Amino acid sequence: MTSARLPWLPLTASLLTAFLASAASAQTIYVSNEKDNSLSVIDGKTLAVVDTIKVGKRPRGITLSKDGSQLFICASDDHAVQVLDLASKKVVHNLPSGEDPEQFALSPDGKSLFIANEDSNVVTVVDVPSRKVAFQVDVGVEPEGMDVSPDGRWAVNTSETTSMVHWIDVEKRQVVDNTLVGPRPRHAEFTRDGTQLWVSSEIGGTVSVIDTATRQVTKTIDFHIKGVAKDRIQPVGVKLTDDGRYAFVALGPANHVAVVDARTFAVKDYLLVGRRVWHLALTPDQKTLYSTNGVSSDVSVIDVDSLKVTKSIKVGRYPWGVVVKG
Repeated sequence: MTSARLPWLPLTASLLTAFLASAASAQTIYVSNEKDNSLSVIDGKTLAVVDTIKVGKRPRGITLSKDGSQLFICASDDHAVQVLDLASKKVVHNLPSGEDPEQFALSPDGKSLFIANEDSNVVTVVDVPSRKVAFQVDVGVEPEGMDVSPDGRWAVNTSETTSMVHWIDVEKRQVVDNTLVGPRPRHAEFTRDGTQLWVSSEIGGTVSVIDTATRQVTKTIDFHIKGVAKDRIQPVGVKLTDDGRYAFVALGPANHVAVVDARTFAVKDYLLVGRRVWHLALTPDQKTLYSTNGVSSDVSVIDVDSLKVTKSIKVGRYPWGVVVKG
């Protein structure tokens, strides 16, 4: 008996290919340039800069609104969080951020923005719809890193001089615990399931993995790169894959991104990128990782499957933050 042909199979495959290509082309990468007071806009398909948008002074942390229509920007030297409408490419208003906003994190519902104010040693919480300060919390000296747990229970802040993670109970609106980590913690990121918090320590040269339930450090990850002086290995940005497979760590003036097995905590590889790598962003499909390289003023493109750097994109001066819309 001759098997029947299935004419829909080639069509399905072609449609899938077209869908994936369309998804890639729809992606846009936004990069904050500290020295140029601008954003570089990169097309996800061509990997070329297609626009430059002027914003406030010394833009650093950036994040998308939950619906993807707006971009929040820490204009650190303007002491403001600017809200950029992505359709019009215009700053539509500022949020009352407090002094020297460096990084921030949105609550899971997108209604509250938790902002680290480095100069005033507080976390300012802004109600996004009303554009008003909901409350402020005193934390340690030089707060920078911020994240909110997936269930919205915890907001965490890292204070660089105090070398601590401060656990803010969102409902109680106060710090209820502190975790000591390595010197100068710069970035904090929860795993997707919220069971762990990963914190980079720039001067300590380490990443601390903290159990959320106990708020205790369960693992400290160290880094060693052949030919690179230990004091140049300064972890800053951290990005975790949704599937729990990898943790990528930007190692600052070491000019490498570390690839960590997020299950065993073993360092698998070091990827050479541009000079003074700051922060990282994954595409929604987790196939591509972007790194901002401050001193070389470029963005490195990393293929996650092969763990290879595939391209360098020149952007503005001193790129710092990066997000992907797609």
